[in-house]
Amino acid sequence: MSSEWTTPFEQGNGNQTSTWQQCIQFHQRLAQAFPHWLQFEVIGQSDGGVPIHLGVFSTDGVFDPAAVQAAGRTVFFNNNGIHPGEPEGIDACMALVRDLCLDEARRRALGSTVLIYIPAYNVDGMLNRQNTSRVNQVGPEAFGFRGNARHLDLNRDFIKADSANARSFARVFTRWDPDVMVDTHTSNGADYQHVVTLIATQPDKLGGRLGEHLRERMLPALYADMQTRGFPMCPYVNPVREIPDDGIADFLDSPRFSTGYAALHHCIGFMPETHMLKPFADRYHGTRALVDSALAYTVAHGSAIRAARVADRAAISAGDPVPLNWQLDTSRSTPLRFSGYQAVHEPSRLGRYQRLRYDRSQPWQKDIPWFDRYTATAHATPPRAYLLPQAWHDVAQRLQAHGVKLQRVARTLTLPAEALRITHFHKRPLPFEGRHLHDELQVEPEPLQATLAVGDWVVALGTTHDRFVIETLEPLGIDSFFRWGFFDSVLDKKEHFSDYVFEDEAERLLEAEPGLRQRFEAWQAAHPELQTDPEAVLGFIFRHARRYAEPEHNRYPVLRLAELPALLFQPEPR
Repeated sequence: MSSEWTTPFEQGNGNQTSTWQQCIQFHQRLAQAFPHWLQFEVIGQSDGGVPIHLGVFSTDGVFDPAAVQAAGRTVFFNNNGIHPGEPEGIDACMALVRDLCLDEARRRALGSTVLIYIPAYNVDGMLNRQNTSRVNQVGPEAFGFRGNARHLDLNRDFIKADSANARSFARVFTRWDPDVMVDTHTSNGADYQHVVTLIATQPDKLGGRLGEHLRERMLPALYADMQTRGFPMCPYVNPVREIPDDGIADFLDSPRFSTGYAALHHCIGFMPETHMLKPFADRYHGTRALVDSALAYTVAHGSAIRAARVADRAAISAGDPVPLNWQLDTSRSTPLRFSGYQAVHEPSRLGRYQRLRYDRSQPWQKDIPWFDRYTATAHATPPRAYLLPQAWHDVAQRLQAHGVKLQRVARTLTLPAEALRITHFHKRPLPFEGRHLHDELQVEPEPLQATLAVGDWVVALGTTHDRFVIETLEPLGIDSFFRWGFFDSVLDKKEHFSDYVFEDEAERLLEAEPGLRQRFEAWQAAHPELQTDPEAVLGFIFRHARRYAEPEHNRYPVLRLAELPALLFQPEPR
């Protein structure tokens, strides 16, 4: 191979990774030299104002996603550098694309499959280059930082899309609608012998025919192929207790993560996690092997994967209940051959406690339990459509960024609808990626007559985006817009009372309103410690009295519509 096309990793000592400038210039040169196969373009800007790029490799020069989809071709997506301190995929992607450009046999093997890739997603973090932030990682000599320009971890931002990066990613993902995605990472956690571990879209959560194909066919094939390639792989090491010896559990990839986000679009997602304590060169080669393996399988089985996606989308459009939340099934496990090291607990020399150490002089290999099953704990039966009042424009913007079609109402009318009343919620006390998540939530349905105002949005189901819409607009969804705090203003009661005025009124209400006294007395019995607090006593009566009810308080503003008559929608702008 000409030195013109060797990557910075290949030119270095095995412990060096490309800079952002080197990476982008390399792909630009490839696209200029091989324009009949490779297109390289800017798809958006980061929060720091840096361009984000997308490469498209197509053996027949068709680079239009609509044309690719119309022809029923398979699309494979490789995302890199979401955490630039984990840069193996950045370098491996450079070599992969280079090899496709230079090697005719590799191009023939790709067939009609189209490869799309983001060479470096978190460009701000990649430009924040140093060697100090990865305390648990061996090499490379210098690398990027996990946070982007807004100090966001982009692998927690796919649904809330607070970053410009995430909104650009969503537009690309929904435009191309990939069948399989590989998002490259480095692991954190226990010590063991494996170089490559794998988070796959959790098959039970992915569900349907696609989840069955993933569990029964694709995963066994990938594990066998990686063994042949010299990288015996295991699932991501997520111990059920402190150390892997006691078993590991499938990682529940909620939609905030890339693989969970892929599942909302009926796309199989993989997150290879190379082991942090292995030499960078080994991690690089392991990453390249996994991407090559997943790509080869996708090429060979693309028609089966696409057929499963079509069937699963049709099942949701048919109105089948959609799972919203999940729980690990600890009653079932699968034996997993694992290569680990002896765990040793010994006194710390820094403090008065027992520290954990893995003794690499004592390797072992044995079967451990792999808890790889999840059961749904909440479901939603899809409505005909959702009504999103126009006041919630930040939610509308995010839906549109994710490819969801919204129609605006052109005339006022009233329809029967179902609202959800928030009966209990608990918000995390500490911020998480810029927001306070609702980790506890209970709702009750509430029928009403909904008034649709001119300009309100109707989100009709019956499209390829149904699962995304349902799991983000149903508040019980594990990463719904409600849980991320987009509707928190409805949780505040807007009016209050002066205790000296309300005391007499509260006594009158207890006599006048049926059932109020019984509820008040039950509350008193449950909370004797609050009976000396006038704010608590009067506050309970004020919040539960119908006389001073605020209909919007604790009512989730997105309504479920069972009917969708011939509405007059505003024409879409040209």
